[in-house]
Amino acid sequence: MRICSFIFAALAVGVLHAGASIPQELEGVGVEEKLGTALDQNLEFVGENGRPVRLGQLLNQGRPVILNFAYYSCPMLCSMVLNGLTSSLRELTWTPGKEYDIVTVSIDPREMYQLAASKKQAQLISFDRPAPGWHFLADYNDNAKKLAEQAGFHYRWDKQREQYAHSAALVLLTPDGKVARYLYGIKFKSFDLRLGLTEATEGKMRSTADHLLLYCFQYDALARSYVMVARNIMRGGGALTIFVMGAVLMRFWRKERDSFQQLPPPGPVL
Repeated sequence: MRICSFIFAALAVGVLHAGASIPQELEGVGVEEKLGTALDQNLEFVGENGRPVRLGQLLNQGRPVILNFAYYSCPMLCSMVLNGLTSSLRELTWTPGKEYDIVTVSIDPREMYQLAASKKQAQLISFDRPAPGWHFLADYNDNAKKLAEQAGFHYRWDKQREQYAHSAALVLLTPDGKVARYLYGIKFKSFDLRLGLTEATEGKMRSTADHLLLYCFQYDALARSYVMVARNIMRGGGALTIFVMGAVLMRFWRKERDSFQQLPPPGPVL
């Protein structure tokens, strides 16, 4: 069995219970959530066009960022994560490079920019829309490992199978490059992506609808998804009731005032 498929099965089914022995292939592998961590924007990579690029050049654009660690020759898991991400993003009306950005980084230092360009082309064909803000990077000077450690994405090279053991997760960043949220799995709810990105903007991209959604839904670390918060719904319902009653009373008072103003002046008293 390939290491990627084994890891996916272990993570998806949840067979690694607390206290259970960890297979050797999974030692040191996983995600350590580091919310609020500022990533090193001076780390350099090679873009899919073959040119050097600093991480900071892809951040600080006033948009949240989806950070995706993968390696382009991965036989299974990485492609499943990328395909799941692409499928979910197709359901959003937002465009990479306009409302948000995506940075996909290869964790394999042997992979060159040509492979990054090939992988980008394949994903954009599937995405079927322009995505000027989706960047595919190749490693440089082992900076992918440094960036992954900063983001809490731990992986290791398995010599026997000659593959990387890694988890399936996305890291959402604020526009200034701080870790805001983690989303797990190979299929991502477009709803979770939308709220995660909206939350990561720190109010810079929130519409009225997004405000209402974030009020009604909060991120549940255990469920690893956004869940409805009944308490906020009840509060919101109470506030809405008061608003509606106020609007009705205001309309009634205005109608009464207009009716009174339209009455003819009183005649002389006989």
